[in-house]
Formats: sequence, structure tokens, C-alpha cells
Amino acid sequence: MRITQGCFSFLPDLNDEQINKQVEYILGKEWAVSLEYTDDPHPRNTYWEMWGHPMFDLRDAKGVMMELDECRKAHPESYIRIQAFDNTRGFETVMMSFIVNRPEVEPTFHMQRTDVDGRSQRYAWDARR
Repeated sequence: MRITQGCFSFLPDLNDEQINKQVEYILGKEWAVSLEYTDDPHPRNTYWEMWGHPMFDLRDAKGVMMELDECRKAHPESYIRIQAFDNTRGFETVMMSFIVNRPEVEPTFHMQRTDVDGRSQRYAWDARR
């Protein structure tokens, strides 16, 4: 099963040229870029590990791609995502987020829904590899 989170999640994986174009778009909007990685891609896990510091001052996509290459070398079997932040309102707002690296074998999730009192429902899930 393929984990689907963020922009482009239902498209085939982006290649490095396509990722570079998206980073150029992000930088053209003057948004900050950050790289994050995790081994736990559950949708409720929004706090991934940050790779380095957010790149607030960066204006060249090559710098992001160099950091992405380093992150891939250090964490080849992790999920890696690029996030774009807009801070024009005085706080960081995620404007764009997409996965740029996946492990060879992705975990799957099994969700079970149980109807309870009235119209309420309870959910249980487990992860499988």
C-alpha cells in the first residue's frame, strides 16, 4: 500500500528534476523550505524529524537539492518530505508539503470501524509491514 500525504500524493513519485521545479516554485513565492523525515508515516504523526534547520534565506533550488541528497544518504529507508512555509503573517503557515523519498517496503494500515451507541463510531488500526 502506498502512503498518500501532501500534494501530489496520488501521482507517481516525482523525479529529481520535477522536485527541483517544485522547489523553484516555492522559492519564487518567497516561502521558506524545510526537509523532514520519519519512519512512522501514520497520518496522525504530523511531527517528523527535521533535517537541519529551515532554509529561510535560501534562494537557489540547488541548495535544497543538495540537502535532500544528504538526507537521502543518511536516511535511505525513511519517508522524506519537503515543506514550504509562508511567514508573511508573522507566523509559519504550511503552504505546500510533499513526499520526496519512500522506503522500498512501505507499511500498510488496517482500519476497523465499529458502530456504537447512536451514530457514534470507534476506530482501531494496526500497522503491518
